[in-house]
Amino acid sequence: MKDFAKSDPWMVFKIMGEFVDGFETMKDIGPAVSVFGGARFPEGHPTYELGREIGARLAKGGYAVITGGGPGVMESVCRGAKDAGGTAVGLNILLPNESKCNNWATVKIDFDYFFARKVMFMRYAQGFVVLPGGFGTLDELFEALTLIQTRKTTDYPVVLVGKAFWAPLCAWIETTLVAEQTITKADLKRFTVVDSAEEAVAVLKATHEAAHASAVAQRGARQRLPSLRRSAPRQLVRLRRNA
Repeated sequence: MKDFAKSDPWMVFKIMGEFVDGFETMKDIGPAVSVFGGARFPEGHPTYELGREIGARLAKGGYAVITGGGPGVMESVCRGAKDAGGTAVGLNILLPNESKCNNWATVKIDFDYFFARKVMFMRYAQGFVVLPGGFGTLDELFEALTLIQTRKTTDYPVVLVGKAFWAPLCAWIETTLVAEQTITKADLKRFTVVDSAEEAVAVLKATHEAAHASAVAQRGARQRLPSLRRSAPRQLVRLRRNA
């Protein structure tokens, strides 16, 4: 008889458990930004210190940070946010070489499945900041861009930090993907490339403030619409009388 603990139905229960745990833990996290970056940058490396500054600036700006929970950039962002008094979420993936969440995360969730973890990155973020990294970082970057492009999530800002690192990839996207028409030129506007923590947070704040102003204006227009509808018949009566 097949061991149920190793069967596909049991895997479904494990997956459900990860989603339930993630949803319950993340539902009250508040405004948040997911920050992606490589695990191999040690303390003192410019990219590590950049992540630390970004975490601090985001926390001071009123955002929680959501990271992968591991070392390198993930640790530095959590560290910066925690030191600044903010919330640092670590979505830790259980891997042979990276099985323990860093000590700076104030909220910790463990995952066996990358796809369940990725849902938490995307569902609870109002923006994405991407520092230099490897395959995992690129996977998370293009996941965010794909969901935005296909309108499966809100058009939140995607900010790449480090112009020298990202320049070759951006050039390839423009000269190959756009040239081959696998994406449109308008898709190039779905991300912004900056060089500093200050610029990265400024892009997020400006985008969110513009979206808030637009939402307020739309709400005001909807509230004015009933009064305009009520006054329209009276205006028509006056027009007829004056005709």
